[in-house]
Amino acid sequence: MKALVLSGGAGTRLRPITHTSAKQLVPVANKPVLFYGLEAIAEAGITDVGIIVGDTAPEIREAVGDGSALGIDVTYIPQDEPRGLAHAVLIARDFLGDDDFVMYLGDNFIVGGISGLVEEFRSERPEAQILLTKVPNPTAFGVAELDDEGRVASLEEKPKEPKSDLALVGVYLFTPAVHEAVRAIEPSWRGELEITHAIQWLIDKQHDVRSTTISGYWKDTGNVTDMLEVNRSVLETLKPSTEGTVDESSEIIGRVRIEPGARVTSSRIVGPVIIGADSVISDSYVGPFTSVSEGCRIEDSEIEYSIVLRGASISGVRRVEASLIGRDVEVTPAPRNPSAHRLVLGDHSKVQISS
Repeated sequence: MKALVLSGGAGTRLRPITHTSAKQLVPVANKPVLFYGLEAIAEAGITDVGIIVGDTAPEIREAVGDGSALGIDVTYIPQDEPRGLAHAVLIARDFLGDDDFVMYLGDNFIVGGISGLVEEFRSERPEAQILLTKVPNPTAFGVAELDDEGRVASLEEKPKEPKSDLALVGVYLFTPAVHEAVRAIEPSWRGELEITHAIQWLIDKQHDVRSTTISGYWKDTGNVTDMLEVNRSVLETLKPSTEGTVDESSEIIGRVRIEPGARVTSSRIVGPVIIGADSVISDSYVGPFTSVSEGCRIEDSEIEYSIVLRGASISGVRRVEASLIGRDVEVTPAPRNPSAHRLVLGDHSKVQISS
């Protein structure tokens, strides 16, 4: 069995971060979100992995390499521009051959991995198996309708009037039957080849399409709010350790990981928090659910529930919350405005100025 990982999207909802960085490489608890998916694939016993890449291919290649550090063997498959999930299957035909495969969206995060799902698929081997979860806003997702026996009856991509609240999670399992489906469908109104259309084609042709509804944690990390929420979820499982240095005037509370070379002086850190290698925290407060990447500097500031990327600095700022701060960013206080009023008043005006 092989894996096909999609890592070519533009990440428009994470701009401006994704103007200069692949969305799949934005770190969660100081590890790229893409790596969580690749590790889940390896844990499921799948080592032959194809990664669909686009404009950010050089960055993805540099981060993942040949995959050996993650226990996988990677083949890169270029896509000229995002043309839909089914198009990704189409261009990966030579890589996939006649093997069964799991397709995994590289910016998705699933607690607990996919080992159970892969084992179930290998045992039962339907033509397709999809993962579903209940969501409060189904119009933003592909939506599945199940029949009375719980089988997949129909699928619709981002419907205006959803038939259910069951959204497709970014993990799909297929036999080679899907290759005929992706060749048979036409582009949608968005100009893309939709995987939901390909799966619907399989359903219409009486192929065995099954679903698994998960109740665990899943997020599409395509926007800042969800990225921070995933960061919070991962940090809740953090194992505390101190490999850097903490001076006697600092206070460390709860689950805090301080990586090698990091220095904490005259500061208070309340976990769960991770401080990256060679970062410096001085005269500051770092609050719960904060990830500080490597080589950062936080001085005389307060921050919590945030992600700080490599090389950023925050100095003299009170207070930063629910923020995603990019690489090599500098955050400092704004200049103080003079405490005076400049007035141009017409005749007979009446003006009240608070002291």
